[in-house]
Amino acid sequence: MASALIFVCRKTRHFCKKHRCWLKSIGYRGISSNSDESFPDWRRIYQERKKQIQDIPSHESEKYNKSGVFVNNEICLADIRVYGFDYDYTIAQYTDELHYVLYDLGKESLITNNKYPEEIKAQRFNPQYILRGLHYDIRKGLLMKIDSYHHIQLGTVYRGTTQLSDTEVLELYQGTHVPIEDMNTFYGSGPMHQLVDMFAPPEMNLITNITDYFIENNIPYDPEYVFYDVRNAVQGVHTSGLLHSTIMNDLGKFLEKESKTKQFLEKLVKAGKKMFIITNSGFPFIDAGMRYMVGPDWQDLFEIIVVNARKPKFFNESTRPFRMYDPLNVKTWERVRTLEKGKVYVQGNFNDFRHMTGWHGSKVLYFGDHVYTDLADPSLKHSWRTGAIIPELEDEIEKMLSEEYKVSVRWLIILQRLLEEIQASRNGSQETGSHEMIGELLEERDEIRSQLKELCNPRFGSMFRTHHNPSYFSRRMARFADIYTSKLTNLLQFSENYTFYPRRSFLPHERYPFYDPSNSPIDLS
Repeated sequence: MASALIFVCRKTRHFCKKHRCWLKSIGYRGISSNSDESFPDWRRIYQERKKQIQDIPSHESEKYNKSGVFVNNEICLADIRVYGFDYDYTIAQYTDELHYVLYDLGKESLITNNKYPEEIKAQRFNPQYILRGLHYDIRKGLLMKIDSYHHIQLGTVYRGTTQLSDTEVLELYQGTHVPIEDMNTFYGSGPMHQLVDMFAPPEMNLITNITDYFIENNIPYDPEYVFYDVRNAVQGVHTSGLLHSTIMNDLGKFLEKESKTKQFLEKLVKAGKKMFIITNSGFPFIDAGMRYMVGPDWQDLFEIIVVNARKPKFFNESTRPFRMYDPLNVKTWERVRTLEKGKVYVQGNFNDFRHMTGWHGSKVLYFGDHVYTDLADPSLKHSWRTGAIIPELEDEIEKMLSEEYKVSVRWLIILQRLLEEIQASRNGSQETGSHEMIGELLEERDEIRSQLKELCNPRFGSMFRTHHNPSYFSRRMARFADIYTSKLTNLLQFSENYTFYPRRSFLPHERYPFYDPSNSPIDLS
């Protein structure tokens, strides 16, 4: 008796004879315990599926909204009474020119203040090299991508711009797993420093280029010294005000301006929503940017404005009081007991903020770009709803929508299913050539994985996944952010009462009337 075929309709998601499921189009065959085919012709099955993979219908790319809002956790905007925002890379979006300038300013600081060789002046920022969300092993001086289970993705480990072989990585780390005590702390720092803020690309470019210079010129160096020298130089450019003054002197060069920013903020006000800003930047800097993007009356849109907030300390320490900001730098010593619209406040802490405003819990939705500084404490400790702004998202989606990427993913899934079928087939261990076939399929699978990685980023692949697992960045973002999108104004597509629903995904152990582990449908959408 031949094995029964189980097909699920792509339209109704139920058993259906009217519509042809794509599984049927590739000749998918479930493995039955009463099959007469003791030795399936796996090579024939392989060729059939390979031939027909191009015929699988694709969703139309133009219908996919690259500027969409993506959902980790259900959130109803009708329940939100208060909207909060970080400033940098949240309300304000910067051009790529900013990374070049930050790289050069950091390089000048290293030469001037740390006596680094003058020759590093010739080094240039390479925007294609670094991927946000990577980890840097401070002690070993290695840059790499780690997945959600703390495993290093082989093929993504670099010393400077030189890739380490898989054998070298396995010897250095005694495998691919990084123990939790060697990982980063809750806020991303530690032995494995995670590069999550938007200023990380020029910082890590400097580290990799300087590492190359020292190696090429046989100059002994301690990677830990280089890391902290570069980090302090780049952070110093930021905290000293040099970067801010550079941006303010040419807002048109560094700051993106679109009318939708003002439109979005005004829409929330008209809907009766309250708004606030909590930012680590100083008031003169955000005032210049907001005047450029929104207009001279931008402060009228916000109930509370907090600058120099020292996040994440703002959210997890209760000792620093608010002070009134004075544009003339006239100090006042009177304690701030109320937060008033039209005034600007410096530093402060979350407990006082909650007490003075009465804003707390799930009626507050706060947006930021930094998963640790902006989103971790508000979501985990204070029960705010949170939204992550990820500017790289649209570019990654664009690459995923290419026909080459989609076909490769489809074939990768089918290959893995074929591997499972061969192993699970009756008398599979005795089949002539089955072991050889598995080896060939595994080799082809690795080639496709490398191809998909290179389509996103030649060195590090996708920002959000490591082959089949989510990346460490993706895991943390999903934990701390209810929704995520490429820019704030994408929310203009939705009404103030819209509910965002997450997609239900199957867990490995789950069974449904239309889902059977030995003969399950694969959704390639």
